[in-house]
Amino acid sequence: MRNEKLKFLILDALFAVIIAILAQVAIPIGPIPFTGQTFAVGLAATILGARHATISVFVYILLGAIGIPVFQGMTAGLGIIVGITGGYIIGFLANTYLTGLILDKTRYTTKMAIIANIVGAMFTLLFGMLWLKISAGMSFSQSFYTGFVPFLIPGIIKAILAGVLGIMIRNRLIKSHLIRE
Repeated sequence: MRNEKLKFLILDALFAVIIAILAQVAIPIGPIPFTGQTFAVGLAATILGARHATISVFVYILLGAIGIPVFQGMTAGLGIIVGITGGYIIGFLANTYLTGLILDKTRYTTKMAIIANIVGAMFTLLFGMLWLKISAGMSFSQSFYTGFVPFLIPGIIKAILAGVLGIMIRNRLIKSHLIRE
């Protein structure tokens, strides 16, 4: 039991680092860059499930909030979280929890992982779009067309990749006895 808790603490911390690393992969598209963060968030949820993936994302956000440069572009601080991209970052918590919860309550199959990751990705976009509306003083339609629509197809692609790769990695971790089913 104690050994199992230690394994998950290590995996939780590892995924916080993986999210931080993939956050540095960015393609500028309008005011909000297309980043690897959302892929890493989906990967964490698919591999670790709701509880541990949410812990990983919370640790990632906490690291950034206290000033460790883990957000996109090696940035950090509360200013990022309350800035125009902050809704996406907070949305990662909802994404991870919902994606993991769907998988925890159904089955860890590739099909369910893809569905769960798409649902989670939509929540990240929804949180981001709504915060963009508030923080940038945009109308609903402006925030929808600026902060949701351009990221819909890339978000779905990243969700599919996170679902497929996440299940493959999860199955290997189970076979290696690093995690349990």
